[in-house]
Amino acid sequence: MQSYQAPCDALANKTILITGAGDGIGRIAALTYAKHGATVILLGKTTSKLECVYDEIVAAGYPEPAIVPLDMRGATKQHYRDLAATIEQTFGKLDGLLNNAAILGSLGPMEHFCVSTFENIMKVNVTAQAMITKYMFPLLRKAPNASVVFTSSGVGREGREFWGAYAISKFATEGMMQTWSKEIGTTNIRINCINPGATNTSMRNAAFPGEDKARLKTPLDLMPTYLYLMSDDSIGVNGQSLDAQSK
Repeated sequence: MQSYQAPCDALANKTILITGAGDGIGRIAALTYAKHGATVILLGKTTSKLECVYDEIVAAGYPEPAIVPLDMRGATKQHYRDLAATIEQTFGKLDGLLNNAAILGSLGPMEHFCVSTFENIMKVNVTAQAMITKYMFPLLRKAPNASVVFTSSGVGREGREFWGAYAISKFATEGMMQTWSKEIGTTNIRINCINPGATNTSMRNAAFPGEDKARLKTPLDLMPTYLYLMSDDSIGVNGQSLDAQSK
């Protein structure tokens, strides 16, 4: 759905939670969803970045967002329970969840991986994604049509040397999406993955510091696929892993 053209009100009256909303793809997704009518909940570890996104959304005249400062490396089930309770009290339901937050860690041979780094990557990229989705599920069930989107990667579909824990975490993400989508069957909730592909973000720049950034797609270029999976035009699409750009 890389050429999808969303109506200007495609997300009107929807409330969408975005993790990693302070920067990169998460920031652009938040702005794009708000532009199309959604009330977005901005979750991230750096309050100042979230406040900047908040200000951009308000200045543009889009629905006023909410901010949730939370470092997913240290988040517990109580944090997610409290977040769910706050969202229910404030909005009554949740129409969308974009699991976008992730950390890269360090690249290198599996033989030399750092155990603490490995554990942090799994906590943020896998465990936290599972936990926040679990505790948002009752709110997603209250929406007429709800969408959960996990963020995958090309290295989560085919192993690549030196990508270590990050690649393993993305294989786990694909498996989590497939398992969860089969468990829910045909309900008001659909669960899918997006593979953003090579995109000009801080994470990509860290992995490929010598790469020509001008040749990369920007987060804004990817938004048709992100809009499609959050809009009602994707009702019935479940258990799929979509590419946000052509290979």
